[in-house]
Amino acid sequence: MGAAAVALLAATRRRPTTSLYLFLSRAARAGLHDAAAPAEEKAKTRRRRRSSTSRLLGPDIPDAWDPTPRAAPRPPPPGRAGVDYGCTTIIDGKSVADDIRFQIAEEVRQMKNAVGNVPGLAVVLVGDRRDSQSYVRYKIKGCEDVGMKSLLAELPGGCTEDEVVDSVSRFNEDPSVHGILVQLPLPHHMDEERILSAISLDKDVDGFHPLNVGNLALRSRKPLFVPCAAKACLELLLQSRIELMGKHVTVIGRSKVVGLPTSLLLQRHHATVSIIHAFTTNPEEITRQSDIVISAAGVANLDPTSDYGYRLTGDVCFEEAVRVASAITPVPGGVGPVTIAMLLANTLDSAKRAYGFATESQELV
Repeated sequence: MGAAAVALLAATRRRPTTSLYLFLSRAARAGLHDAAAPAEEKAKTRRRRRSSTSRLLGPDIPDAWDPTPRAAPRPPPPGRAGVDYGCTTIIDGKSVADDIRFQIAEEVRQMKNAVGNVPGLAVVLVGDRRDSQSYVRYKIKGCEDVGMKSLLAELPGGCTEDEVVDSVSRFNEDPSVHGILVQLPLPHHMDEERILSAISLDKDVDGFHPLNVGNLALRSRKPLFVPCAAKACLELLLQSRIELMGKHVTVIGRSKVVGLPTSLLLQRHHATVSIIHAFTTNPEEITRQSDIVISAAGVANLDPTSDYGYRLTGDVCFEEAVRVASAITPVPGGVGPVTIAMLLANTLDSAKRAYGFATESQELV
């Protein structure tokens, strides 16, 4: 039973390893150090930390083969998204997610006061995969925490493809639903592309519609929604003040859920991107040469001693990586919470468009 997970790590080239990690260069450590800020100061800065799609889509800088020298990177602000853990910085995704959700909850309250409605997220779950059921629980709980409405359509694994499309169509026609997602993977007998394409473009909060993916690939275009896991990876890197322009970034995995959109986002930030997949012949060499590595291969790890009879874990062996990395995202508590926060942010933006409010980081009035 596969569990897709993402890890962000940082490596030192003085201590090479054959393991496949996600690494950030040792020089980037200064951008990951966490200086403790007073609680009241942190509360004041939460509004400024609201994710902006425009920021995540990267600077609009034309390619130049004879570039002028870049200015030195800005020093990091006092508040950081990581905490010091010996020689390695643990990037605290939960803290970043909490700040984003705090702002989303505030905007949801403002929307309810202004128009009497709240954003609605609908999830279609097919089959009884335990990892998929876990992800859906997290998403529904996330909606509850910020005051959003959630709906769930559960279908048996043996249902027909048309039944899934019918469920999607009903949510498309429901004006109280602003975001629709079909939990992946679907049973093998179903045409995934047909089902995902049935989701209305303006409710495609997972960002998997062909037009959203196509617009993401074109630097001159802006998609309505960016896939949530890719947004989460970039959010953590940006909040950690990691320089992306010109850096060598390796993405392990090329799925449409994480690997592909993450590589497209990184290119929009002018990073040099390598993609490792099942047929790559020299993955160890590529990762050793990288400044940043994002692992999104998807590895199962079930634990009969946990509350649900299994547990979710990351692709990277944390115990090994923490000894050689400058920075790393843990599982749980790394990219996962931020991914859920990005799903909520996409749903909020969809509702704001539906009700005529400004989207992204602007406030409701």
